[in-house]
Amino acid sequence: MAPDEVTDSEYLLPCGRSVDEIWERLDTPADVLDEHEAECPHCAAARESLLVVRAATRELVEEADRPPPTMFARIMSAVRAEVRRGNMLELPTPHPGSIEVSDHAVAVILRYAADTVTGVRARACAIDDHGPGADGARTVAVSMALAVRHGDGAVEHVVPLVRERVCAAAAARTGLRLERLDIAVVDVYQEDS
Repeated sequence: MAPDEVTDSEYLLPCGRSVDEIWERLDTPADVLDEHEAECPHCAAARESLLVVRAATRELVEEADRPPPTMFARIMSAVRAEVRRGNMLELPTPHPGSIEVSDHAVAVILRYAADTVTGVRARACAIDDHGPGADGARTVAVSMALAVRHGDGAVEHVVPLVRERVCAAAAARTGLRLERLDIAVVDVYQEDS
């Protein structure tokens, strides 16, 4: 390419010099610059701007990329919050086709039903799909662990209420029939006054 030939990608200053020419001579000491570059305000402004850009670029390159202090906590929070699908349960539907839902989602519904009983906190809920029963209805076995508040009545009165609400929620909210519901009271808690 001839020295005075300019490609489309070059940016020309008002004086006719290209920014690329200024960039190539950026490290040239001021007393060695040609007469035009030494006296031209456009070249001087471009030179000054390019020096700032180069300094900023060097600073960014030399700066170590440190993760923010809360990054690990945020990542772990996202991992803990991620809902894993688990096993899929096919829900009954009056329409053609099928609807599948995660057993984790069904467990949430059943735990919530148990939590509606005063003084009860559902701890864990495991669901075992037993497939279609003799009548074709989808049946499941559920194991649930509870914590019961101290002083809210005898456990033998609380557990039947939990059983009733969990069975009702399974049928009404999911259409699943509980073949078996095992309830274990694993903890007693006392709330601070």
